[in-house]
Amino acid sequence: MFNQRLLLLCLPILILIGCANASLNSASRVGLLIEDTIDDQGWNSKGYQGLLNIHSNLNVEVTFKEDMNTEPKVKKAIEEFVDDDVKLIFGHGHFYAELFTEIAPVYPDVHFVCFNGEVAGENVTSLQFESYAMGYFAGMIAAAMSETGEIGAIAAFPWQPEIEGYQAGAALYGENINTHVSYVEDWYDSELALSYFDKLKKQGVDVFYPAGDGYHVQVIEEARSEGLYAIGFVGDQSDLGESTVLTSTVQHVDYLYELIATQFYQNELTTGNLSFDFEDGVISLGEFSSKVPDDLRMKFEQAVQTYIETGELPTEPIM
Repeated sequence: MFNQRLLLLCLPILILIGCANASLNSASRVGLLIEDTIDDQGWNSKGYQGLLNIHSNLNVEVTFKEDMNTEPKVKKAIEEFVDDDVKLIFGHGHFYAELFTEIAPVYPDVHFVCFNGEVAGENVTSLQFESYAMGYFAGMIAAAMSETGEIGAIAAFPWQPEIEGYQAGAALYGENINTHVSYVEDWYDSELALSYFDKLKKQGVDVFYPAGDGYHVQVIEEARSEGLYAIGFVGDQSDLGESTVLTSTVQHVDYLYELIATQFYQNELTTGNLSFDFEDGVISLGEFSSKVPDDLRMKFEQAVQTYIETGELPTEPIM
């Protein structure tokens, strides 16, 4: 584990050396700030993969810093990035929105990008995943596959649109389905998330939606050990148990990173708050489990396609 972490921490140096002939803008680098660690198998890992995609596919020098979760750390990191000719800085989460809005005027030659927050300024952009629909489909799938009529979500925060969507999608199945939601009030508290799992299991919940990327893997693994179902979050978690993970609600952060960097280097990146959904190719459902009958899988795939084409979510249960 120590060697793996050492290798990961050395990657920015290796990347900077390896692309000295960057074709888009050899004097301009891309930097990434992450609140926690890049190896969480979820949100942060996908942000890091997006950075690697920028390096590989756009031939641009990149670097990153982990554990950037306080204002002093972020300000110091930005200073170091600017000294290192970084002109595009990603802050991988809602945490950076207010900070970037405050700091951006100090660095008018740098473009700041964060996620799922509200920003303002001439050189600041926030990328919003419209996650209500993905939660809506997750709720429908959970309800359609539940054998007990009890389904659950273990969410990080009440403001998550995917949880509102999860409840609304499940509600299509009427009184036969009871939806339980527990809030961890933290992205990473796996101990509390697992305690909620045990509580919901005792209430008969047999399908879980762990909507927190710092604990979702642990919850899915616990569901697998108990012979229960789960729906993956942020990434495609089918590799954690094909018989356990019915499908996943995938946010293709890595693709979005590359898209935004391309727009930046082509001088086409706009400021303000931008939204992305299924029709933009950055949200999708993951691989379906073989436990989901083929006819049901095809109906859900068609429902997603209809939503992409029309913007209309299902109004009746899919059985």
